[in-house]
Amino acid sequence: MLWAGRTAIEIATAVRHGDVSATTVVEEHLHVISERDPEVGAFRLVREQAVEEAQAVQKRPDLAELPLAGVPVAVKDNLEVAGEATRGGSAATADVPAAADHPAVARLRAAGAVVVGLTNLPELGLVAFGDSAYGIVRNPWDRTRTPGGSSSGSAAAVAAGMVPLALGNDGMGSLRIPGAACGVLAIKPGADVVPPPSNDWNRLTENGPLATTASDLALALSVLAADPSLAEAWRGGRRVDPRPPMLRSVWADDDEVWEPQPPPDSPEPFDLRVAYAPQPLPIGLPMDKEYRAAVRAAAETLRVAGHTVVEHGHRLPAWLGPAAIATWLSQAAASVADMDRHTVERRTRALARAGRVLARLKLDGVRGRERWSAYGADQWFGDADVLVTPALGTVPPKADRWGDRGLLRNVLANVRFAPATGAWNMCGWPAITVPIATHSSGLPIGVQLIAPPGGEPHLLGLTAQLQSAHPPVRPRGYH
Repeated sequence: MLWAGRTAIEIATAVRHGDVSATTVVEEHLHVISERDPEVGAFRLVREQAVEEAQAVQKRPDLAELPLAGVPVAVKDNLEVAGEATRGGSAATADVPAAADHPAVARLRAAGAVVVGLTNLPELGLVAFGDSAYGIVRNPWDRTRTPGGSSSGSAAAVAAGMVPLALGNDGMGSLRIPGAACGVLAIKPGADVVPPPSNDWNRLTENGPLATTASDLALALSVLAADPSLAEAWRGGRRVDPRPPMLRSVWADDDEVWEPQPPPDSPEPFDLRVAYAPQPLPIGLPMDKEYRAAVRAAAETLRVAGHTVVEHGHRLPAWLGPAAIATWLSQAAASVADMDRHTVERRTRALARAGRVLARLKLDGVRGRERWSAYGADQWFGDADVLVTPALGTVPPKADRWGDRGLLRNVLANVRFAPATGAWNMCGWPAITVPIATHSSGLPIGVQLIAPPGGEPHLLGLTAQLQSAHPPVRPRGYH
């Protein structure tokens, strides 16, 4: 039986029950990576020692209790993995092995996952593309296109079936953008749910998982958050029967069962108020008409499922866009503050220089972010439980060496491609991207679901419901 292409839950269940060894699973995935990655470029480093680590998982006395037993995972190369250098997509970073795992990586390993490699990203995670000194990551749906960024390699690895789960992070959309571009699920949790990266961009950035199914995504998030209840949160959006059947839990012993319950102190899963905004962008920023149609289709799917669905007729405030761009550029400046600026890419130098100029002019976006976070987001969002918007503005640009280009071309391309995600980093709210349709270009279309703080269970439940009506599809040649 070929295990590459199976879900994380299928793999972990089989390993726990002794139907397959963790070693066999990891060896098969490493073989698939060797076949597929040369044309995708998702990985900076493939860890052959993962086989030995899988053998160690197989020998663990608690194997039967591990929620991710033997599951191969990929980790974005700006998170520490013990014994490996953390390069952050930059040749200017130190080639020094990390002394210890990042806490998020450590939680995955403690749950039985095996890190098979580190994935590529643009230099310092600053843009929504996938190129760096380590190569150009390509979209498995169309290898002439970018997979988005900055969790480029993580999204591409999951989409191409090289791993069932990957770990990335999201500072202004860096999980949701490549998730939407590659047709996979990606969730940016709210603040203080998952340990953030070491450089969290002044609390803008959150770590989160990518997967192909809502159940896998929920399981991975539950491990990263150290909250087992999240593993079953996806079931809420799948069942109308008020007394659902008993279901086995991946967290339970073999002879135990789990009865799904709605999250405490929250609305019933089929009594959510869902708003949809096909064009939430300020005037002057266009939105692809097929992306707008996908939002309406998602809203109709949720209406048929029993939710109260209303259209959100307002655009985001005009001042928010400049504040988000200024925040992004300010973080670029901060990211290179302790580096030799002559050793980074032209694009990085240009972004950082612009950020420093804005800081001197006191136009660094801080006041706009504070305004949005304090009350602006809540006022604009309204009384909905969840809001559905497009995840992207237009189809992914060409996969190219954008790092060799200057400020104007990179900023304009980023803003046109991915203008809909950064607002929710500015206020720290959870958001998820869900593939729902295929664009006329042949690329996937993802919609974005946003919830107020604490709304991760609602997002997971609605994601499962959307997937039930719109089953996920892998790109051709990567089944």
